[in-house]
Amino acid sequence: MLLIVGLGNPGQKYQRNRHNVGFLALDQIAADHGFPPWKARFQGLVAEGRLGGERVTLLKPQTFMNLSGQSVGEAMRYLKLEPADVLVLHDELDLAPGRCRVKTGGGHAGHNGLRSIHQHIGEGSRRLRIGIGHPGHKDRVTGHVLSDFAKAEEPLLDDLLRGISDGAPALAAGDDARFGTLLAARMNPSAPKPEPARSPAPAEPQAAPVAAGPQSAPVSPLQALRDRFRR
Repeated sequence: MLLIVGLGNPGQKYQRNRHNVGFLALDQIAADHGFPPWKARFQGLVAEGRLGGERVTLLKPQTFMNLSGQSVGEAMRYLKLEPADVLVLHDELDLAPGRCRVKTGGGHAGHNGLRSIHQHIGEGSRRLRIGIGHPGHKDRVTGHVLSDFAKAEEPLLDDLLRGISDGAPALAAGDDARFGTLLAARMNPSAPKPEPARSPAPAEPQAAPVAAGPQSAPVSPLQALRDRFRR
C-alpha cells in the first residue's frame, strides 16, 4: 500500500493557485486511472484504487496547507504505513514551471505543508517536487504561490499534469527513471524517438560450389586419331 498525498488549500478560492498543484495532480491521476469519487476521511478527501500493480490511497488534506501533517499522520497510522510508504506531491519554487524532480527525505525549505508533515511523520517520505518557478524576490513569494496560474501557463500546466498522470504507475512502483521518460514524452512529444534495435539483415544465399569431376589426362593428337577410328 502506498499513500500519495497532494498538497494544497481547500475551497474554490484556491483551486487553481500555484500552491495547489499537488491537488491538481491528484485530480488528474484519479480521473485518468479510474479512481472512485472522493470521500471525506482522515481530515481530508480520499480515493482508493490501483496504479499499475500497486494499491494506493490518494489523499488531499483539507486542513489548510500549514496543518497538512495532521491529515497525513492520521492516514498513515490508520493504514499502518511507514514514512517510506508516503509520497508527497507539492509545489516547488526552486524548479522552473514544467519541471519535476523526485526526492527522498531532505528539509522542507520553508514550505509550510512539508514543515507540518515533517513534524508529524518525520522526513523519510518520498516527494515529487513540481516546479512553479520563483517570482525573483522573497517578498513576492506569498503572492506568487497564492495566485492562479496565468492563462499563458495553462497549456504547459495541462501537459505537466497529464505527464505526471502518465507516469504515476511507474512513480508508484518506485521506477523514477521510467516516470521521467513518460513525463518527458508528454512534455516534448515532438522529440525524436530512439530507433528500435534492428536485427542484422540475413546474408544472401551463396551458390553451392560445384564439385569438379575427375580430371582427364591430356590427350595427344595421335591418340585422338586412334580413338576416332576405333568408334
